[in-house]
Amino acid sequence: MQNDTILLAQLNPIVGDVQYNLAKALEYLEQAQKKGIKLVVYPELFLLGYPPMDIVERYPLIAEENLKALEEFAAKCKNISALIGFCEFNKQNRGKKYFNSVAYINNTKIEKIIRKSLLPTYSEFSESRYFEAAPFLSKDRIINFNNYRAGIIICEENWNDDSFFEKPLYSFDPLKTLMEEQKPDFIINLSASPARAKKEQLLNNMLSHCAKKYSTPILYVNQTGSTDCITFCGTSRVYNEKGEIIARAKSYEEDFFEVTPYKSEINRIEPLPKGIEKTLNSQKEFSLDYEPDLERTYLTVTNSIKDYFRKNGFKRAVLGLSGGLDSSCCAVLLADALGADNVIGVSMPSKITSSQSKNDAKELANNLGINFFEIPIKDMTDASSSTFNKVFEDIQTVWGDFRYKAPLTFDNIQARSRAMILWGISNEFSSTIPVATSDKSELYMGYATINGDMSGGFAPICDITKTKLFALARWMNSNRQVKNAIPEAILLKPPGAELAINPKTGKPLLAEEALMPYEFLDEIIWRLENLQQSAAKMLEEKFLYEKKHTVTAEQKKLWLEKFAQRVQFAQFKWSIMPPGPIVDSRSVTRAEYVQPITSKLKF
Repeated sequence: MQNDTILLAQLNPIVGDVQYNLAKALEYLEQAQKKGIKLVVYPELFLLGYPPMDIVERYPLIAEENLKALEEFAAKCKNISALIGFCEFNKQNRGKKYFNSVAYINNTKIEKIIRKSLLPTYSEFSESRYFEAAPFLSKDRIINFNNYRAGIIICEENWNDDSFFEKPLYSFDPLKTLMEEQKPDFIINLSASPARAKKEQLLNNMLSHCAKKYSTPILYVNQTGSTDCITFCGTSRVYNEKGEIIARAKSYEEDFFEVTPYKSEINRIEPLPKGIEKTLNSQKEFSLDYEPDLERTYLTVTNSIKDYFRKNGFKRAVLGLSGGLDSSCCAVLLADALGADNVIGVSMPSKITSSQSKNDAKELANNLGINFFEIPIKDMTDASSSTFNKVFEDIQTVWGDFRYKAPLTFDNIQARSRAMILWGISNEFSSTIPVATSDKSELYMGYATINGDMSGGFAPICDITKTKLFALARWMNSNRQVKNAIPEAILLKPPGAELAINPKTGKPLLAEEALMPYEFLDEIIWRLENLQQSAAKMLEEKFLYEKKHTVTAEQKKLWLEKFAQRVQFAQFKWSIMPPGPIVDSRSVTRAEYVQPITSKLKF
């Protein structure tokens, strides 16, 4: 019997599917019992699934079901102990309806309930909407294991050390209180901590700091899988009393992970995604060196696609293939996440579409092995334009003064005709949804069509900037089993939607002609998200683009003004964008972007 071994059950729950989560918990419990393991630790709020958002408010029966599941789970804990997260009703006559709680079960008996004290309400978190923050009582946080005393911490309660964080968010530090008052032999942290850019470095440094500070091992178990926009990478781990990592589970997948937290010898240490161990915390300047974050980005997006489709009952995806970078990257990510047979790429050329773009789209589809069809839209756009022109003439008799001198009608007719075809395929064939292919840079600028290229059930690359997407494309060409799926011609040609003709060149309008150089644009976004810089501050500082190209002060000012103007109007588009994975340190997804659409932005 392995009486000194603890199992970290790194699992992927489905929010609200209590029976699925219970079955998964019992599966790992049974394996642990067969191996003689005496303690199993599950992630935060596992029986209900994290993050629950408002389902506990709208459907309280789910909360009741998770309590019944807890009782059923406890009854199966024969000759074994378990720590498992669940949603508990607040029976006090004040406060929110629920607690985010952990049950300690010992040989079928629920011996202790531990309630979370620090409730994050920032970025993608909104726990205080439905959970009550419980008073922190250190004596209730101790469980006995093999003559050792383990202290129990729930996720955020580990993230408020005033000697690590420059400005802690909360008025007290639960870990500090627990260590000073109870002096446990080791700490167990039950978490559901999402993956983000730079998050791994921050998490590692923080947990290592705390373990070393208190000379106490820390055992950290994290959820894996995705829920809507939020992806959890797993990578559960253990630090010894010196702050050294001695065990780490797999990334981005479930793992049956056995550890001995109070012994200093090295356990199993699974590798992190390549490059991620390179420290990015200290990055003070914008850089085009995305290499350390590309595998993590790829895994975050593919896992997000996989789980979003699986958990919503979808199996197949259809997308428009323009022969451009955005749709090409989406096609690769979809093929890897769902399987090539479950992806349809549709080329929908208009009279503006170049033969090169059509050939590039077909070559990409052949390289990937996905299904491919070409459906010209000339007849659709001509018919729509003819109908609209007649209507516009009538409307002009009453609203003539408000008609645009250079309308975008025909541009958008093309994009919306393509969306109609994709939705038609989705409506005709079961378990199929269209995919929106807009990237972060263009979404920031509103350079995307509502009910056109923004239309779909999921937006895989909505949190990836254009310059990073170019780097990701080359990374995928080099690191996938089948190399160079994205044709080199796609990577070399300047991005452009091929919706309009540039009157100056007589050729299809390029994106950078309509916006600004992507390198400059992406640095604006980076400075805004990471440094919260104002436009005035940006005007004073030298951009990476300016180190390579001559940019007058007037031109720089015009670009910054264009950014401010376009972002103002883009807010509405962000609000109706389909879900997509959070990848960067800040995101435009609905899971995080909390701002009135009607606000007036100043930066």
